[in-house]
Amino acid sequence: MGRSLVIVESPAKAKTIGKYLGKQFVVKASLGHIKDLPKRDLAVDVDGAFAPKYTVIEGKKKLISELKSAAKEAEAIYLAADPDREGEAICYHLQEELTARNGAPVYRVMFNEITATAVRKAFDKPLQVNVNLVDAQQARRVLDRLVGYKISPLLWDKVRRGLSAGRVQTVALRLIVEREREIRAFQKREYWTLDVELNGRKPPVLTARLAKRAGENVEIPDEAASDALVADLDGVGYRVASVATREKRRNAVPPFITSTLQQESARKLRFSVKRTMMIAQRLYEGVELGSEGSVGLITYMRTDSTRVSNEALDEVRGLIGSRFGTSYLPEKPNFFRSKKDAQDAHEAIRPSSALRTPEQMQPYLQEDEFKLYRLIWMRFVASQMAPAVFDQTTIEVAASGRSGVDYLFRATGTVPKFDGFLAVYEEGKDAKDEDDEELKHKLPQVEQGETLRFKAMAPEQHFTEPPPRFNEATLVKELESDGVGRPSTYASILSTIQEREYVQKDGGKFKPTELGMVVTDLLLESFNDLFDVRYTARMEEELDEIEEGKLDWRAAMGEFWDRFTKDLERAESEMTNIKRMERPTDLICDKCGKPMVIRWGRHGSFIACTGYPECTSTRELTVDLPDVDGAAALTEQDSEEYCENCGRTMVLKKGRFGTFYACSGYPDCKTTKRIGGEQKKADVVLDEKCPQCDSPLARKYGRYGEFVSCTNYPSCKYIKQNLIGVKCPTCTDGDIAERRSKRGRTFYGCVRYPKCDFVAWGKPVHEACPACGSPYLIDKVLKSGPVRQCANKDCKYKRPLEAAEVAAEPAAV
Repeated sequence: MGRSLVIVESPAKAKTIGKYLGKQFVVKASLGHIKDLPKRDLAVDVDGAFAPKYTVIEGKKKLISELKSAAKEAEAIYLAADPDREGEAICYHLQEELTARNGAPVYRVMFNEITATAVRKAFDKPLQVNVNLVDAQQARRVLDRLVGYKISPLLWDKVRRGLSAGRVQTVALRLIVEREREIRAFQKREYWTLDVELNGRKPPVLTARLAKRAGENVEIPDEAASDALVADLDGVGYRVASVATREKRRNAVPPFITSTLQQESARKLRFSVKRTMMIAQRLYEGVELGSEGSVGLITYMRTDSTRVSNEALDEVRGLIGSRFGTSYLPEKPNFFRSKKDAQDAHEAIRPSSALRTPEQMQPYLQEDEFKLYRLIWMRFVASQMAPAVFDQTTIEVAASGRSGVDYLFRATGTVPKFDGFLAVYEEGKDAKDEDDEELKHKLPQVEQGETLRFKAMAPEQHFTEPPPRFNEATLVKELESDGVGRPSTYASILSTIQEREYVQKDGGKFKPTELGMVVTDLLLESFNDLFDVRYTARMEEELDEIEEGKLDWRAAMGEFWDRFTKDLERAESEMTNIKRMERPTDLICDKCGKPMVIRWGRHGSFIACTGYPECTSTRELTVDLPDVDGAAALTEQDSEEYCENCGRTMVLKKGRFGTFYACSGYPDCKTTKRIGGEQKKADVVLDEKCPQCDSPLARKYGRYGEFVSCTNYPSCKYIKQNLIGVKCPTCTDGDIAERRSKRGRTFYGCVRYPKCDFVAWGKPVHEACPACGSPYLIDKVLKSGPVRQCANKDCKYKRPLEAAEVAAEPAAV
């Protein structure tokens, strides 16, 4: 009996599946897609029913040849790519290439988790490639190609080369830009609150907030209104009007779907969406668990369904009962409603076995893998636990003002009664809410009618705040709630808008660049309907209808193309050309006396003389929300900066690392200063000679801090190494030196590089590992504090560093 051929996407997945299938199957990897639209051609026949012209991806021809050879000998071919649109398209293209080689049947197998049971069950009932899923993937690919290939050249022509537009990426950018404009346009409004501190018969102090005046809700607009209320309440008595306690329940949260995993991972672990999905892919495809071999630890991570299989429910309920007790186990399993358009063929993201606890898995996982697995495990276990129960108490205090007006103060506090699912997991929040405030309030025991003693009055000024900028978690949440894109595409969307320099992260939050705002304005000027949130969401719904077989993909493309071509024709003739646009200013050129205007250059907007090319005088700008309509929201530097070395004025310049101040006396004076930073210090010549050319050495200051190098640069490029006093453990001849990567990250390497390629991100210490005998340990600083751990990846030895060890320098070998 011949062997069957199984094809998956990755070698890791092939290894895990191969273990379960046995010797009657040969498992090979396609390494992702084998075909795609060519990069240098539209490759879509817009006049011929939008037929795409796929070609074999560069570098995959040899792989396809190997797969064809294996298919010739196979009794049957099983295509086992991931259970989604992309996976179905991979299977379809493999089927095209491998069919009719020897008449062997071709099957499609799908599983939501890579376990022995799931894999065998899938192979017992193989399917055929789902053409509807393939059509949905093809429709999305054609849509994205048409938008990208037709609009990107316009941006190259009107703004600068290398820019891109995307059907979903531009909508995400639009959300960020519009939020930034909301923030800039926000007018803060003053308001006040009035708290009274009162003593009852028992501690603690009761702090209650003014809620009503004369039976009406109170708004205190300013200090004068606050002072008037304080004066009216001066010296009055306070009594308890009511005390009400009610039981409040908080139900367990559902298990993760793709978007909620991305959000919680960003909130709790500070992982980017891209990093989260990469780690989840590794956990899904398989991790080596010692003698057990490679095991898929979680279910498929691209899903919008909260459904859980009966087997998994039985297993986790057994775990909860034995580990936490019957009080934490609901009578029946918890079920959660998925979104209306969720694909319930998939399950929620959960551990493939809840019995594999994070503690048991930790020795086999890398640090980031362990953190994500623990998050998924805790969320899943918590999802099947009993609700948390609280006692919420509200105390209302009455007072009669000196004017005879009645006042009502209110205090609410919450006390945990039964932790329920919170014993395992509490969902992260993007901002504090009322529940958090109530849990902080400790209320005294008081009775209705009790008289309270006045302690203090606490009026406090507040200001309304603008909406916050999006971070990765809140942007994913917004995109999902608007129905824009799919969670499986969010990682690439967020990566692209950063790589194109349309946005940058400021404190972990997205802030649009000048380029991003200019591109957004231009695209909305001509394609406002195409990049509308509702229209983009509707296109996603149509893709779902294609997948379900309710809509022909060519009809959907035809409707889109008719609308798109009209916008495209108008844009080609009417879109503003930023390169040629000049905006007037009140500035006069200090070299020739002619007016200066705002122009667009390779690095953004700048001020230039209208006398160009005869006069090449330019000035830099500080950027503040550019608008394409001609209203220049850009201002020149407000106040003069002076060079501390020569006294000349400093001017704004823009380089590869951003905007900075430079001395106007360049090249005679090369002093520079970071925006908002100290001026670059002058070089300090030392009494030490260069070992290579005998010139004096100097202490200099670069992008990454202080260093010592030869004054004869660039003729001599000697830089003094920052040795740490440890010999290289690899070659034993060289010394270890502290270095900086191109991104500014500190690492440690051998001075004999490239002859010796030893490198470590942690600081090497000449101390043998007590667990495995490795000749050295490394010092690292984690969130939990500084630790000393083994450099051997297979060894888990780690211990916290004492303060004396942190301060001590490692001894030389």
